[in-house]
Amino acid sequence: MSGVNLDEYVSLRKGIDPDITDVDKDGVTEFIHKSGSQVIANKGATYYAVSASVCRLCDMLFSAYNSIVTVSTPMHGDYGIDDVCLSTLTLVGPNGAQGKVPVKLSDDEVEKLRLSAAKLRETIDNIII
Repeated sequence: MSGVNLDEYVSLRKGIDPDITDVDKDGVTEFIHKSGSQVIANKGATYYAVSASVCRLCDMLFSAYNSIVTVSTPMHGDYGIDDVCLSTLTLVGPNGAQGKVPVKLSDDEVEKLRLSAAKLRETIDNIII
């Protein structure tokens, strides 16, 4: 939620709406993992979502203001990760990607991010000859 830890977000929301329930993190993770295949099942492809994202990024580049969005940028020691690009919160505007927005992650989240980076690096290494 724009850099706010999910548990903290729920806690903040409970201060506003005491009826809000805790978040099923495993359910959220499963939803994210399956969302691409669900788009394909419903639309036949994911290129509409990609096109909409590219248009939004172009709007940001041609605008007079900066926005914080999730885009893939090179990791240079962030969270102990190097030599791959990962999607993280980044300040984007008329001058392009201007820097990552630091987000405090739990140890478990950092470990999962590092595992994702390692899998991505392994895939890249298998492609490059």
